[in-house]
Amino acid sequence: MKAEQFQVVQEETLDQFILHVSGELDLSVVPQLRTALEPVMNRTDKALILNLKQLKYIDSTGIGIIVSVLKLRDELKAPFFVREIPAAVKRLFDLTGISRYLTEGTEAQA
Repeated sequence: MKAEQFQVVQEETLDQFILHVSGELDLSVVPQLRTALEPVMNRTDKALILNLKQLKYIDSTGIGIIVSVLKLRDELKAPFFVREIPAAVKRLFDLTGISRYLTEGTEAQA
């Protein structure tokens, strides 16, 4: 069984940075996600949105990255949303307890 290739596609609108995350988010691809997040994490002028529609798998390292983003954006008082969370990933977020801290981005749709 071949692992789903991890990919981050960046999109920028007038008021949002959207990162479309696809494939499998695990320890081996964390540097790739960090590289994509780095230029936009501290920008408070735009909402940061993670679109997880095409995410097939996430491990504890991936969840840790999302928690880090959540904490930093909260400290900066900068908007952060998560969109289109697949059912299996949502269940994991629920089990780990981070769902209650995530804002699903319906009110921030482009």
